[in-house]
Amino acid sequence: MEVQLADGRIIPVESHRIKIVQPTKFLPIDERLTAIRNAGFNTFLLQNHDIFLDMLTDSGTNAMSDTQQSAMLRSDDAYAGSESFIRLQEAVKDIFRMDYVIPAHQGRACEHLLTKVFVKPGDVVITNYHFTTTKAHIVNNGGQVIELIYKEGRNTNSDNPFKGNMDLETLERVIAEKGADKISFVRMEATTNLIGGQPFSMENLKAVSEIAHKNHLLLVIDCSLISENAFFIKTREAGFSEKSIPEIIQEMLQQADLIYMSGRKSTMARGGMICTNNEKIYHEILPLVPVFEGFITYGGMSTKEIEAMAVGLREMVDFNVAGSGAEMINFFTNRLINLGVPVVTPPGGLGCHVDAIKFLPHLSQTEYPAGALAAAFYIVSGCRGMERGTLSMDRDENGKEEVSDMELMRLAVPRRSFTMSQIEFAADRLAWLYQHRNLVHGLKWIEEPPVLRFFLGKLTSVDGWENSLTEAIKSDSRMN
Repeated sequence: MEVQLADGRIIPVESHRIKIVQPTKFLPIDERLTAIRNAGFNTFLLQNHDIFLDMLTDSGTNAMSDTQQSAMLRSDDAYAGSESFIRLQEAVKDIFRMDYVIPAHQGRACEHLLTKVFVKPGDVVITNYHFTTTKAHIVNNGGQVIELIYKEGRNTNSDNPFKGNMDLETLERVIAEKGADKISFVRMEATTNLIGGQPFSMENLKAVSEIAHKNHLLLVIDCSLISENAFFIKTREAGFSEKSIPEIIQEMLQQADLIYMSGRKSTMARGGMICTNNEKIYHEILPLVPVFEGFITYGGMSTKEIEAMAVGLREMVDFNVAGSGAEMINFFTNRLINLGVPVVTPPGGLGCHVDAIKFLPHLSQTEYPAGALAAAFYIVSGCRGMERGTLSMDRDENGKEEVSDMELMRLAVPRRSFTMSQIEFAADRLAWLYQHRNLVHGLKWIEEPPVLRFFLGKLTSVDGWENSLTEAIKSDSRMN
């Protein structure tokens, strides 16, 4: 919850007690330099013991509740007909008002099942904005992704509260041009990941739903961050301030034909699922579950995680839980703004996003500024962020680089995992790096996978710039 102090400052106050902790270690600068080189300047390949604060992702890294932990002790490990799955079904019915549940081991497994069923060669999927694995599954099934994010969504410096909205006029035009028979489905991603965790409004969602259904198209919602999107609707959209988070979520999901989610985000567990009220859709997808995931009552998940996800669904709709990440991100973002660091505004869900193009204006996008910034930030701070830019794109069929709409360094803020002093530390180190930004130069490939290259690829600096950065850190007594 946010409170205003006597001096006028607004800060996020944690509405939980910390009972279990995990030690973390701040490595000396020379060891950090060796670690990032060994990782090929790819923060995904850093080892956990080399990291002080892990801001890579909020996926599976959130702090679970005592209720979730205790629920895991009663898990029913039956291969078929597990009581744990029944409790998940009941939670989905209560929170989402949906009758049919298909379990999968995480969000991208859900995407795999959906694209196997609905995407045919030559088809298109219309979305407000793509996510990396979503696009990979669609393309691998012969489809094409068309992004129709509202124009403000690509503007990093904005006061538009719903930059995840879809462009309605263009949606109608694309449907007319492509033909409904060539469109697999329309997809809305709740708090669009790659443009800074930006939400869509209820008004926009309802309009998208109306257009899709008028053209006999399915509307699919990626609900991985559904409670955060509902939180933003409640706090930013007129007419919703008096509605509860469960009421807002149910109104959102009434617009969709099916939803899917990674349980690693809003529910603060580890798993995934597809949900629908459409029995026909349910039976189209269900036969693939035993082929790719496991039996239909566990779907590749541990039953302990199924129990945790069932509890997490109920807990994520508490206003303080739904806002726990968003409020800390708001604090982090505004702190960086005060320090002069260019960030995505307004603050969204998932994490604080630094605008690498403005941070490193001397680098071209083919020098991977967001990747270089993430590597430099680790050297400076021991904090692991993630590149969300051209590195996260794949080359086209001719091997040409596809530059991203944005170059962002994402500093994820897992729910209930960081303290304000840790956020202050990260902000301070990033501000120091901004003052020394001319020391950071580009990256080049030494090992480049053909798909989702940002996960496993290795790079090196173009000119050994990390040495100059390290020397600058050593020469500043405040940084040691």
